[in-house]
Amino acid sequence: MIHELEDRLNRLETRLPRIVATALRFTRHPSPYVRVPLGIGLVAGGVFSFLPVLGIWMLPLGMVVLARDVPPLRHPTNRMLAWIERKWPPRKGAGDSNQS
Repeated sequence: MIHELEDRLNRLETRLPRIVATALRFTRHPSPYVRVPLGIGLVAGGVFSFLPVLGIWMLPLGMVVLARDVPPLRHPTNRMLAWIERKWPPRKGAGDSNQS
């Protein structure tokens, strides 16, 4: 399940703007001692999205960050990413600028 999730996240990175893809890549690779508090903070920020600075975008990003370390979140996160892949058409030229 973790490999399928990682593959989906890699494909998602190629479809995102460069700065967002870089941020996602950064949040996926530090140690669990950094990822877990970061993921919990993002989920909490998503819950409080009615506040001015926070947004609902933080909730799915928090789930993605936590899914690597919390096995029960892997399946729902994988399903969410599969849904995004189906519904979100690829951008023209996406992935070209992410290749380094």
